[in-house]
Amino acid sequence: MVYLKPKGSYLIYTQLFIYKTVVRKPRIPNKKYKNFEKYKMKKLILTLFMLGSLSGFSQVTEYKVSSYLTEGTKAPNTHYIGEAWLNAIIHDDVELGYNITKATFKANSTLDWHKHSSAQVLIIVDGEAYYQEKGKEPVILKTGDVIKCEKDIEHWHSSTKVSDVTYLALYGGGKPTTWTEVVTQKYYDEVAKKLKSN
Repeated sequence: MVYLKPKGSYLIYTQLFIYKTVVRKPRIPNKKYKNFEKYKMKKLILTLFMLGSLSGFSQVTEYKVSSYLTEGTKAPNTHYIGEAWLNAIIHDDVELGYNITKATFKANSTLDWHKHSSAQVLIIVDGEAYYQEKGKEPVILKTGDVIKCEKDIEHWHSSTKVSDVTYLALYGGGKPTTWTEVVTQKYYDEVAKKLKSN
């Protein structure tokens, strides 16, 4: 039999109870249990209850654990059109020196032109995105694509007209994003039309 390494006597008693009621052969019920099936059902329910109690202790930890699966908070409508949610997974960590933000944009949403004081890497986790750097043609990025934008390069990125997008943005800490120019709905629509025809 394998014992867990419990913290506290409650878990030891729970393990012993589970061993006595589940692992070893159950005793033939005494006279007060006339229906053996009912007896087994009571034992099963009690065992499940104890296992549920035990699982409550299994995730007690001193580690700081976060999830990129969390949607995040709805971003205020500043420097973008549409709907966006942001989840700052790692932010302002002096030891690491970079940030990781998960962003989710609903279809037909875009950021304005901007630049960063460090290089930025975008990892497209789900959906499709438009991406463009100043002086270059826009492109469509799809799930699994990774693109790096060098520091101080003006660029914008967004969901496509018909697809939501979720991406992870990795970029240096320090100076905040510099917003340079508005991406208008008209310009966004022109990009969408151009990329659709390609």
